[in-house]
Amino acid sequence: MTRWNNNRDEIGAVSADITAETNALPARYFTDPEVHEMEKEKVFGQYWVYAGHETHIPDAGDYFTRTIGDKQIIVTRDGEGDVRAFYNVCAHRGSKMLDDTPMTDPGSLSRITCPYHLWAYELDGSLQSTPKSFEEASLNPDLDDDAVTELDPEENGLMEVNTDAIGPLVFVNFEDEPSLSLAEQAGSMKTELEDLPLGEYEHARRYVSEVECNWKTFSGNYSECDHCQANHQDWVQGLELMESELEVNDYHWVLHYKHKEDVDDEMRIHPEHEAKFYYFWPNFTVNMYGTADGYGTYIIDPIDEGRFQLVADYYFRDADLSEEEEKFVQTSRQLQEEDFELVERQYEGLTSGALGQAQLGPNEHTVHKLHRLAQDAYNA
Repeated sequence: MTRWNNNRDEIGAVSADITAETNALPARYFTDPEVHEMEKEKVFGQYWVYAGHETHIPDAGDYFTRTIGDKQIIVTRDGEGDVRAFYNVCAHRGSKMLDDTPMTDPGSLSRITCPYHLWAYELDGSLQSTPKSFEEASLNPDLDDDAVTELDPEENGLMEVNTDAIGPLVFVNFEDEPSLSLAEQAGSMKTELEDLPLGEYEHARRYVSEVECNWKTFSGNYSECDHCQANHQDWVQGLELMESELEVNDYHWVLHYKHKEDVDDEMRIHPEHEAKFYYFWPNFTVNMYGTADGYGTYIIDPIDEGRFQLVADYYFRDADLSEEEEKFVQTSRQLQEEDFELVERQYEGLTSGALGQAQLGPNEHTVHKLHRLAQDAYNA
């Protein structure tokens, strides 16, 4: 049952059973700044998080930067062709080294150089060189040159971040020794996506939007379609919603949407006559469309407890979109904007302080899974 804030004693943990009385996260977990700070470590600091698409960095020295929580990283391709990730932090005195460089406009360099004191690093993160002032003590009258310790390239290299991939999709994990491998966290999603030629598709469009609500509010909205009939009327005309399926796994769930009319296999990337929308905990989606030969990804990046940034990328066979493909992307964009209005309206209600704990419906088991994973992370 719904719990209002005038009955705070009745608010409880998210139940394992969706039919139990406390089946949703308490409202404060969406609005409390302390929860946002906790999530930086307990959610985004411990699980595998999407960093970017490796097709944007095809050559050695190509790179882009990414900020996850408070952690700024460089994602690059080294001289051996491997994708690596490092903190964007110099080993000398901790300066940020490279300016923000989005995945869709990557940079290229032969080595990573900190502009503060010109410490330079190889693409494998090892220290390559320092200025002469770090090799001799000419300005220090109390120290002889031969007393200056030679810097070990490995011990004074950049701090590396664990990386792994699902096809061309690169993920990072900030734990020294991840408690889960990417394969364990992704489960069957990894196999399903790696069976598809995702790396053969070209990046065509990116939309970046700042939305006034907690990131989990949007994630919950993405994870169910009970709201679709009333709020996405143009889109649902082509779907058999009652024949759709919501599949829940350990750390991901899949929304299978059936289309009313058949579509030639050549017109879509996925071989089945359905759209498959994957949500991968904590904040990444892969959208396989049933009526277009392409796919999309969303990054749902928290800014603070009341704002997130949605980064929506679209991939097609050719970056120069046909008129129909352009119309398809605009339809997807329309759905996003309709959802933005819904989740901002929901968040405005949550911040009023009236609701203590919401009540999920029987077909919102994907949202229930999201809330359970969040609670598990908070309690870890």
